Amino acid sequence: MAAVPRLVFSAPSSGHGTNALSVGLLAALADRGLDVAGFKVGPDHVDAAYLGLAAGRPGRNLDPRLIGADRLAPLFAHGAQGAALALVQGTMGLYDSVAGRPEAESTAAVATVLRSPVVLVIDVAAMGQSVAALVHGFRSYDEQLWLGGVILTQVASGRHESMLREALDDVGMPVYGALRRHELPPVLPARRHGVVPVLGRDAEASRAVRRLGEAVAGTVDLERLLALARSAPALSVPAWSPATGTPVGETPVVALAGGPGGSYGHPETAELLRAAGAQVVTVDPLRDEALPAGTRALVVGGALPESYARDLSANRRLCIAVAELARTGRPVLAEGTGLLWLARELDGLPMCGVLDAIGVSRDGLVVGYREATAQSDSVVAGTGATVVGYKQHGAVLTPRSGQRAAWSWEGGTPEGFVWRGVHASQLGLHWAAYPEIATRLVTAAALPSPVEGVAAPA
Repeated sequence: MAAVPRLVFSAPSSGHGTNALSVGLLAALADRGLDVAGFKVGPDHVDAAYLGLAAGRPGRNLDPRLIGADRLAPLFAHGAQGAALALVQGTMGLYDSVAGRPEAESTAAVATVLRSPVVLVIDVAAMGQSVAALVHGFRSYDEQLWLGGVILTQVASGRHESMLREALDDVGMPVYGALRRHELPPVLPARRHGVVPVLGRDAEASRAVRRLGEAVAGTVDLERLLALARSAPALSVPAWSPATGTPVGETPVVALAGGPGGSYGHPETAELLRAAGAQVVTVDPLRDEALPAGTRALVVGGALPESYARDLSANRRLCIAVAELARTGRPVLAEGTGLLWLARELDGLPMCGVLDAIGVSRDGLVVGYREATAQSDSVVAGTGATVVGYKQHGAVLTPRSGQRAAWSWEGGTPEGFVWRGVHASQLGLHWAAYPEIATRLVTAAALPSPVEGVAAPA
């Protein structure tokens, strides 16, 4: 039984200030000395990273599509262990789902699985008494949902706030805070920087989180919110564990791309690798000029931003070291921009040259989930294995796949590269759903080098 005080923050749609409020609440409570934990519904690494920065422990993604609904509560219990408050930040609108499966994949569905009260964040800049009708509709739409109250943003004045509170009182909806238009400043670093400011522990990111914490502490009733969170019942599920079996006998060094503040993958990736017997050492592809001593495998998660292509290219010494690691047949797993980093070049900039492919940035993004089938045996999966992953990228590679493709899916041509110990694809996986990947990788890393004295590909 996991007795974790918890809240889900959501909104009628995107753009109401949920992210800033979630980060600010965690920062405000952490500043009071409370142990807090942050979670993000869906695949967004960036929001999860800032929640983690505010909380002082890894921010985690709860994505029903990527991990399966049966793992939601166990992963939550694992990430929230010991927390005085666990905050789950929703995605899009409360009842929305990218894939059109709101009954299983929306924020409301996650809140129901977690038996958590929901606080609805509402931008009321162009709204008066109608806020009561909006809230009544959201509360009535799903009888299983526990809508515990609201926080109002973009309030124009004291008179406006009084009008809103009176209307909401008429429908019995508690108001936990009302923020004026200037009280929730857009201070977080631009999203084009992705998770880099968090992983690099940049001063700008820390200042932004602190400012949001101060804004929330001055405008939101923290004690009443904590009381609501503590009213959530215990979860009758065991916490997820990264232990999947007996670790391999040897302890190979696995380099995990990231920075002082974490990795470019989900926190569970590092936990699974350690449980499988690896010594996990961070390597920063933007700053470190060499792989960690004794590296036997490299993992590059999908949160590495494409906007840092110039920095990746400029780090020539590390590019050469990565190419040598791949040449000798060591496991190299790369997702998202990691695939572009392994290519010959990206937008005319030289990359690692592991793969004979050229990347080009284009306008717009390719975004969405894919139900993929492995096309080649690799350290990730055997031929024919099926997974669910997520893609979000602007740049594309030519060719799209190598002689041995990584994945295929309905309506698309084969994608990704499998070469020696390399598995590179723009499809990102959540390893908690496929813990065998860590075991396969650590087992392969512990073996003697399979290739010696062979030239790297052009």
